[in-house]
Amino acid sequence: MQDAATASSPEHRKLAPRDVQAHLLLEAASRLQAVQSGWSDSRNEIAEALSHNRRLWDDLLVSACDCPPALPSQVRQCIASLGLYVAHQTTAIAADPQPDRLTPLIGLNRDIAAGLLGQT
Repeated sequence: MQDAATASSPEHRKLAPRDVQAHLLLEAASRLQAVQSGWSDSRNEIAEALSHNRRLWDDLLVSACDCPPALPSQVRQCIASLGLYVAHQTTAIAADPQPDRLTPLIGLNRDIAAGLLGQT
C-alpha cells in the first residue's frame, strides 16, 4: 500500500507494515483535511489530494488480495467494499467538488489507521 518514495523513507523503514499503512492513511487524511480547511475551489489541489488517496486505497486493495492466507476472507471482502466506496466517493467529489464531501474519506482513513494501530 505504499509508494516507493514514501515507504522507503527512513522513518517508515523502522515501522511494521501495518504501522506504515496506518501512517500513510493518516498522511492522506491530513492532506484531504488541508484541502478541505483551505477550500479555494482549486481543482488542481483537490484532484491531487483525491488522486493520492485513491492510489493508497488501490494499493491497500492489492495488498489485501495478495496475502489471502494472512487475512480472513471476510476482512478482504470488507477492504474491497471500502475500496469501492472510496473509488465512488472520489469520482463523485471530482465531478462536484464541495468541502463537506471530503469528510467521509477523511474519517474513513483515520478510522482504518486507528484500527491498524490498535487504537479502536
